Amino acid sequence: MLSTTSYVGMGEVVSKEAFDWVSNDPLIAQTSSVICRIMDDMAGHKFEQKRGHVESAVECYMKQYGASEEEVLVELRKGVTNAWKDINQECLRPTAVPMPLLLRVVNLARVINVLYKDEDGYTHSGAKHKGWGQLYGCLHLWND
Repeated sequence: MLSTTSYVGMGEVVSKEAFDWVSNDPLIAQTSSVICRIMDDMAGHKFEQKRGHVESAVECYMKQYGASEEEVLVELRKGVTNAWKDINQECLRPTAVPMPLLLRVVNLARVINVLYKDEDGYTHSGAKHKGWGQLYGCLHLWND
């Protein structure tokens, strides 16, 4: 959804075909979503469990495979790495849509990487990520 809505106001570079393309959930959008979901789950799963939230990918993987938390985090990091490889592949020329549209999706994953790399910087923004919550909702600022 963020990828699609970030196209609004981009002018002539965004065509009906571009909206059709992103609406069909291309690989780059899928992998960006994977990065967002997995990194969020890895960073915030302990805090969310204390608050009584539903199980994250970490808890689900631990239960399904009988793995330790450490083993799960290693596997999930591999999934994030593979998702970045897919994103890089999707950005190689020639691309299915103009590069400015692809960069919107890439930059969403980049912001998530910064917010969740070492901690849940969205939930616990503190001084380190002060203001990032607002920027998360305004990804178009980095796409010009």
